[in-house]
Amino acid sequence: MSSPESSSSNRTLERVAAILDAVDRAAVSASELARRTGLSVSTAHRLALSMVEYGFLRRTESGDFRLGQRFVRTAMEAAATPVLDQLRTATGETVQLWVRRVDERVCTLSLDSTQELRVALPQGSRLPLPAGSSGRLLAEEPEALGEVARHGWVESVGLRTPGLGSVSAPVLLHERIVATVCLAMPLARVRVSPGTDFGAAVAEAARRVGEELQLRQV
Repeated sequence: MSSPESSSSNRTLERVAAILDAVDRAAVSASELARRTGLSVSTAHRLALSMVEYGFLRRTESGDFRLGQRFVRTAMEAAATPVLDQLRTATGETVQLWVRRVDERVCTLSLDSTQELRVALPQGSRLPLPAGSSGRLLAEEPEALGEVARHGWVESVGLRTPGLGSVSAPVLLHERIVATVCLAMPLARVRVSPGTDFGAAVAEAARRVGEELQLRQV
């Protein structure tokens, strides 16, 4: 026989699952959540706000609810992996996907160059904002956003680590920067600059990742 505590936990999980099913891939209001789940509006709204705190949902500017960063991240990695692999093959350099976590950036994907001299940061690495080309973008520095408007990318030449360079471009979802694609390399292999050499390819890869995310409607 289940305890009252166990029954309460199961009921909460059932409600959370129902809300996730109700949200699916489209933004919905609290009243629509209530209609789809059979919960009261107040209960649906309270649970949805709690799910926002844990990253299961996120709120839009209009106050509706969408699937949260936990699900976006999984979809993003799935969408980005083949694109980043093609970029690594085309350039021969290390390719990374970065997302913002408060005042840091986190590497969620890293495909290392196969060359002996290479930039290597393992998946899960954390760096403070706004260091590096991706850090400047994720921090949304006005100067970095201006560079993106002009070129489509932002570069870093030995600023974070002497001897290393990078070029990054934003991944956009619903017109928001949700990640960056970063190509990192030793400056010894750079002909003109990271951006001049590789910026167009990195910007195109970031655009493709964003389009794939949009198709998945996360």
